[in-house]
Amino acid sequence: MFERIERVPGDAILGLIEAFKKDTNPQKVDLGVGVYRDAQGNTPVMRAVKDAEALLLKNETTKTYIGSHGDPAYGEVILPLVLGKGSPVLEAGRASATQSPGGTGALRLAADFIATQLPGKDVWVSDPTWPNHLGIFPAAGITLKKYPYVDADNRLDFDGMLAALKQIPEGDVVLLHACCHNPTGFDLSRDQWQQVLEVLKERKLLPLVDFAYQGFGEGLDEDAFAPRLLAENLDEVIITSSCSKNFGIYCERTGCLIMVAKDAEQKENVRSQVAIVARENYSNPPAHGGAIVSEILHSDALTATWGEELTEMRDRINTLRREFVEALKPYGLDQKYAHVAEQRGMFSYTGLTPEQVDRLRDEFSIYMVRSGRANVAGFSQENLPYLAKAIAAVND
Repeated sequence: MFERIERVPGDAILGLIEAFKKDTNPQKVDLGVGVYRDAQGNTPVMRAVKDAEALLLKNETTKTYIGSHGDPAYGEVILPLVLGKGSPVLEAGRASATQSPGGTGALRLAADFIATQLPGKDVWVSDPTWPNHLGIFPAAGITLKKYPYVDADNRLDFDGMLAALKQIPEGDVVLLHACCHNPTGFDLSRDQWQQVLEVLKERKLLPLVDFAYQGFGEGLDEDAFAPRLLAENLDEVIITSSCSKNFGIYCERTGCLIMVAKDAEQKENVRSQVAIVARENYSNPPAHGGAIVSEILHSDALTATWGEELTEMRDRINTLRREFVEALKPYGLDQKYAHVAEQRGMFSYTGLTPEQVDRLRDEFSIYMVRSGRANVAGFSQENLPYLAKAIAAVND
């Protein structure tokens, strides 16, 4: 039977990783893979995570199941982290947390919930969006549609986005990036989020907020502006949260699906259905990552350490953005790439064409996906001069 199965092309980013490993150029630069890197090019384990794991190892007494919704101790720290301490949504008992295998797992839970409980509703994503969005929702049987996000000049197309949202059929689902838009790095201002809120209200649209980079844009609370605004002003909101980046626990697969309902009773109805979706997908989520997050956020000392480390990571990325533009100034390209300094998060839609990306790889051993999306964490003070010279060469 297997003889009829065809081989499909491998993941583009995984292919870049393999090509980068085989490249013998000592000046090679990896701007493809989506993980944070320090100045030495490493993805370190955060000090707060190490300390939390030591406490877990010392105090752990069981490896039993934690339930389809995960560990309640995890949910009780993630909800205020995302929705805010003293949130009126939490005070009203309107929000439910379901621990998931990463932010991707939370998205799949959301997709299956929409497919089974809101049949016939389409999901609208930004153009462009995180490539895995394009696979997750159709895999659940959902029709995926797009709204504009970036224009031909590689700038945020907010007018086009807003006009498109106003045409979406009532009741459909709109996927929105809370901050650090992946892959573009272009985020909405607070005023723009207010305008989006009004359209969501008017069109009776259900927002699905992908919140994968809390703390990587402007700060933990600042980055949570959009999900908090929507949750406090709309009856129903779905939020998918990830701890991979801000806790640096990529391989622990730790995320959360947050369902916000009109009232506490409706929340319990929704929560019961999400439990079934989780049960049918993977039964119980992995426990270790959630235990790390819970240990940190239940400790004032560990929370303070974690906050300091996250600030260091965020500041490093934002500094590298500015230094990248500065490095291009001698070549007269600083204005052309000024938007890189304005973007937020780990990724930048650089504006490089697929042909330029190919030349950077073939001639200079600089690796990124052909859309021109670069992982800014791959920049360093050591490689920026080389990177700027290469970009100038392919801009001739």
